[in-house]
Amino acid sequence: MELAVFQELTEEITLECFYMTESQQEEKVIQLIDLHHFVECYHSPVRILSYIHHPLNIIEEDGIKKGILFYDLKHFTPFNWNAFEEFKRQNHLKELWFVFVEEDPIYDTAHHTDFITENSIEIFYDRIFLFNFFQSVIKPLK
Repeated sequence: MELAVFQELTEEITLECFYMTESQQEEKVIQLIDLHHFVECYHSPVRILSYIHHPLNIIEEDGIKKGILFYDLKHFTPFNWNAFEEFKRQNHLKELWFVFVEEDPIYDTAHHTDFITENSIEIFYDRIFLFNFFQSVIKPLK
Protein backbone atom coordinates (compact mmCIF):
# COMPACT_ATOMS: atom_id res chain seq x y z
CA MET A 1 0.00 0.00 0.00
CA GLU A 2 1.36 3.36 -0.96
CA LEU A 3 1.99 5.85 1.82
CA ALA A 4 -0.43 8.43 0.37
CA VAL A 5 -3.22 5.83 0.22
CA PHE A 6 -2.45 4.70 3.77
CA GLN A 7 -2.59 8.28 5.04
CA GLU A 8 -5.89 8.90 3.26
CA LEU A 9 -7.45 5.77 4.73
CA THR A 10 -6.21 6.45 8.26
CA GLU A 11 -7.64 9.98 8.01
CA GLU A 12 -10.95 8.41 6.96
CA ILE A 13 -10.85 6.17 10.04
CA THR A 14 -10.09 9.17 12.26
CA LEU A 15 -13.04 11.09 10.82
CA GLU A 16 -15.52 8.21 10.61
CA CYS A 17 -14.59 6.61 13.93
CA PHE A 18 -14.41 9.77 16.07
CA TYR A 19 -16.46 7.97 18.74
CA MET A 20 -13.76 5.29 19.19
CA THR A 21 -10.95 5.53 21.68
CA GLU A 22 -7.43 6.02 20.37
CA SER A 23 -6.73 2.34 21.04
CA GLN A 24 -9.83 1.26 19.10
CA GLN A 25 -8.83 3.48 16.19
CA GLU A 26 -5.38 1.93 16.25
CA GLU A 27 -6.97 -1.54 16.06
CA LYS A 28 -9.05 -0.35 13.12
CA VAL A 29 -5.90 0.86 11.32
CA ILE A 30 -4.29 -2.55 11.92
CA GLN A 31 -7.43 -4.21 10.53
CA LEU A 32 -7.15 -1.96 7.46
CA ILE A 33 -3.47 -2.81 6.93
CA ASP A 34 -4.19 -6.55 7.29
CA LEU A 35 -7.07 -6.29 4.83
CA HIS A 36 -5.11 -4.43 2.16
CA HIS A 37 -2.08 -6.70 2.41
CA PHE A 38 -4.27 -9.81 2.35
CA VAL A 39 -6.00 -8.55 -0.81
CA GLU A 40 -2.59 -7.85 -2.40
CA CYS A 41 -1.45 -11.42 -1.62
CA TYR A 42 -4.69 -13.23 -2.47
CA HIS A 43 -4.69 -15.26 -5.69
CA SER A 44 -7.84 -13.68 -7.12
CA PRO A 45 -8.94 -10.08 -7.75
CA VAL A 46 -10.89 -8.77 -4.76
CA ARG A 47 -12.63 -5.43 -4.33
CA ILE A 48 -12.89 -3.93 -0.83
CA LEU A 49 -16.41 -2.68 -0.11
CA SER A 50 -16.46 -1.87 3.63
CA TYR A 51 -14.15 -2.03 6.64
CA ILE A 52 -14.98 0.90 8.92
CA HIS A 53 -17.96 0.05 11.12
CA HIS A 54 -17.51 -3.61 12.00
CA PRO A 55 -14.72 -6.11 12.73
CA LEU A 56 -15.85 -7.98 9.60
CA ASN A 57 -14.57 -6.50 6.36
CA ILE A 58 -16.81 -6.76 3.33
CA ILE A 59 -15.20 -7.65 0.02
CA GLU A 60 -16.40 -8.74 -3.38
CA GLU A 61 -14.82 -11.56 -5.35
CA ASP A 62 -16.22 -12.48 -8.77
CA GLY A 63 -19.38 -10.48 -8.01
CA ILE A 64 -19.96 -12.33 -4.71
CA LYS A 65 -20.01 -10.42 -1.42
CA LYS A 66 -17.99 -11.99 1.39
CA GLY A 67 -16.99 -11.05 4.91
CA ILE A 68 -13.47 -11.42 6.31
CA LEU A 69 -12.49 -11.41 9.98
CA PHE A 70 -8.79 -11.03 10.77
CA TYR A 71 -7.69 -12.61 14.04
CA ASP A 72 -4.39 -12.54 15.91
CA LEU A 73 -4.01 -15.32 18.47
CA LYS A 74 -1.43 -13.23 20.37
CA HIS A 75 -4.08 -10.60 21.09
CA PHE A 76 -7.04 -12.70 22.14
CA THR A 77 -10.28 -10.89 21.46
CA PRO A 78 -13.48 -12.56 22.62
CA PHE A 79 -16.21 -12.41 19.98
CA ASN A 80 -19.82 -13.46 19.88
CA TRP A 81 -19.45 -15.74 16.87
CA ASN A 82 -23.25 -15.91 16.44
CA ALA A 83 -23.39 -12.13 15.90
CA PHE A 84 -21.31 -12.57 12.76
CA GLU A 85 -23.94 -14.89 11.33
CA GLU A 86 -26.50 -12.11 11.77
CA PHE A 87 -24.08 -9.64 10.14
CA LYS A 88 -23.79 -12.07 7.23
CA ARG A 89 -27.57 -12.10 6.75
CA GLN A 90 -28.01 -8.34 7.16
CA ASN A 91 -25.31 -7.56 4.61
CA HIS A 92 -26.29 -10.30 2.15
CA LEU A 93 -22.91 -12.00 2.32
CA LYS A 94 -22.54 -15.38 0.64
CA GLU A 95 -19.46 -16.42 2.64
CA LEU A 96 -17.55 -15.62 5.80
CA TRP A 97 -13.79 -16.04 5.95
CA PHE A 98 -11.73 -16.33 9.12
CA VAL A 99 -8.08 -15.30 8.75
CA PHE A 100 -5.42 -15.92 11.38
CA VAL A 101 -2.79 -13.18 11.01
CA GLU A 102 0.72 -14.16 12.01
CA GLU A 103 3.94 -12.18 11.93
CA ASP A 104 6.35 -15.07 12.47
CA PRO A 105 6.72 -18.15 10.26
CA ILE A 106 4.41 -20.95 11.40
CA TYR A 107 5.63 -24.49 10.97
CA ASP A 108 3.01 -26.22 13.09
CA THR A 109 -0.65 -25.20 12.88
CA ALA A 110 -1.81 -27.34 15.84
CA HIS A 111 -2.45 -24.21 17.94
CA HIS A 112 -4.64 -22.82 15.17
CA THR A 113 -6.57 -26.05 14.63
CA ASP A 114 -7.12 -26.32 18.39
CA PHE A 115 -8.55 -22.79 18.44
CA ILE A 116 -10.79 -23.63 15.47
CA THR A 117 -12.13 -26.71 17.24
CA GLU A 118 -12.52 -25.09 20.69
CA ASN A 119 -14.46 -22.15 19.23
CA SER A 120 -16.38 -24.07 16.54
CA ILE A 121 -14.97 -21.69 13.93
CA GLU A 122 -15.59 -24.17 11.11
CA ILE A 123 -19.33 -23.99 11.82
CA PHE A 124 -19.52 -20.21 11.33
CA TYR A 125 -16.91 -19.67 8.61
CA ASP A 126 -16.87 -20.98 5.06
CA ARG A 127 -13.12 -20.54 4.58
CA ILE A 128 -10.31 -20.40 7.15
CA PHE A 129 -6.84 -19.11 6.29
CA LEU A 130 -3.48 -18.65 7.94
CA PHE A 131 -1.93 -15.41 6.68
CA ASN A 132 1.74 -14.79 7.35
CA PHE A 133 1.87 -11.03 7.05
CA PHE A 134 5.61 -10.48 6.54
CA GLN A 135 6.14 -13.47 4.27
CA SER A 136 3.00 -12.53 2.28
CA VAL A 137 1.83 -16.14 2.33
CA ILE A 138 -1.79 -17.27 2.60
CA LYS A 139 -2.36 -20.89 3.57
CA PRO A 140 -5.90 -22.33 3.49
CA LEU A 141 -6.83 -24.30 6.63
CA LYS A 142 -10.39 -25.02 5.42
